[in-house]
Amino acid sequence: MRTLGAIVTQVLHIALILAGAPLVLGVTRWLKARLLGRRGASPLQPYRDLEKLLRKRPVLAENASAVSEWAPHAGLAATMAAAALVPSFAQGMALAPVADLVLVAGLLAAARVALALAGMDVGTAFGGLGAAREMSFAAFAEPALLLCILTLAILAGTTNLDVIAATMRDGQLGLRVSLALAAIAMLAVAVAENARIPVDNPATHLELTMVHEAMLLESSGRHLALWEAQSALRLTLWLALVAAIFVPFGAARAGAGPVAWVIGLAAFGLKMGVLCVALAVFESAIAKMRVFRVPEFLGAALLLALLAVALLFVSTGLA
Repeated sequence: MRTLGAIVTQVLHIALILAGAPLVLGVTRWLKARLLGRRGASPLQPYRDLEKLLRKRPVLAENASAVSEWAPHAGLAATMAAAALVPSFAQGMALAPVADLVLVAGLLAAARVALALAGMDVGTAFGGLGAAREMSFAAFAEPALLLCILTLAILAGTTNLDVIAATMRDGQLGLRVSLALAAIAMLAVAVAENARIPVDNPATHLELTMVHEAMLLESSGRHLALWEAQSALRLTLWLALVAAIFVPFGAARAGAGPVAWVIGLAAFGLKMGVLCVALAVFESAIAKMRVFRVPEFLGAALLLALLAVALLFVSTGLA
């Protein structure tokens, strides 16, 4: 019965993440518009956009190679695989034994590489510009993320996300300065990974500032729908990851029944709503920084993550 429950929760989790990702993006956009004094599009608008794009054939440049064909599918597949490993409303899912944070980071990196290759494939100036900026920022973001994972691994004794979430939920670690530093660093990496303000503005196509959108200028039709779905899924994944690690309360325990699942679904919806509001408020309160300042922003996140690891080494006597 426990194996059956793990399979059921895994299937429900995947269905929830895939169906709810456009809603998370739409709610964030709507909240941001309301905070800026505008009416804003409906939170369901991303669903309509995806439906419209999926009915259109992609238009490819004459010199486009097979990379432009398979990159959208590869990027979405890698992001979906990573999202399947991040717990939402329940723990102990079928893929929990392989839900390693390093694996999640690797899958997100693979999706980023697919996007950069798609941007460079046609050889346009904007595509190459966006790909170069994306990979340059990743050179700072990925080490910061790995140091955050190292911090959590030292505290929990493993890089398994399900075990880390259970350890955090039971309150075994208590309040630690290193955890606060790792949380700030991970939030900074999440902002950069999702091309949000202040790193990038997802609502602009200004050639001097855009990063993510520059790599999508040659995409259209179904290919653009796949990239848009991947963007929404990546945002949902990062919010779920932050909630699973730093706000793990309310999630159903491994082997729990349907009642605990319903409570976990309500708690997960509440946490995602709060994180969407926090993201909208954060983006409305600050301005986009110059693109040459982004390495400084991510460098600060890298230093905070490194400081968190150093504090743990000193406090636990591992040095």
